[in-house]
Amino acid sequence: MTRRSVPKPTLLEPTARLRARFIEAALRSRSLHGRWVHAPDTPQRFAAYLKHIRAPSSRGHWLCTEDGELAGVVNVTQIVLGVFRSAYLGYYAFAPHAGKGYLREGLVQVLERAFREYGLHRLEANIQPENTRSIQLVRSLGFELEGYSPKYLKLAGRWRDHERWAIRVETWRGRKRRR
Repeated sequence: MTRRSVPKPTLLEPTARLRARFIEAALRSRSLHGRWVHAPDTPQRFAAYLKHIRAPSSRGHWLCTEDGELAGVVNVTQIVLGVFRSAYLGYYAFAPHAGKGYLREGLVQVLERAFREYGLHRLEANIQPENTRSIQLVRSLGFELEGYSPKYLKLAGRWRDHERWAIRVETWRGRKRRR
């Protein structure tokens, strides 16, 4: 892949048959994830993740490289339709694929699905303020800072502050027209 080429990850639906590959990628990526996220890294955690992501209010997407390696995860959870039409967005890359564009391109594909296929109007990503790479990523996709939530999630044993970033379908469509 040249510097100018953009990777096109394949989106896979989470599946138990890739459990060993997923757990290996999660273990390999522990130092990359640090305190930002705890990917399922045991058979028990993986089973709980699969059960959660297969609920009617969730959609899971695994990002695969051109060679079929797992490059990352994008989850759309707590989907509420009706008059709300909103959900939460969670994502992370796997080493050694972080920083190569797979996550960004995978997010583009998932955002397109969320607004076209899932019927959402809004997606929210909650990010720790110190996670500048993640903030830069969502900002580059058109997410806007909506607020600040003190002690929002308990991660790595501590309640951590988060910024609330969101994108609406109108913003997404407007950005697509300008490309």
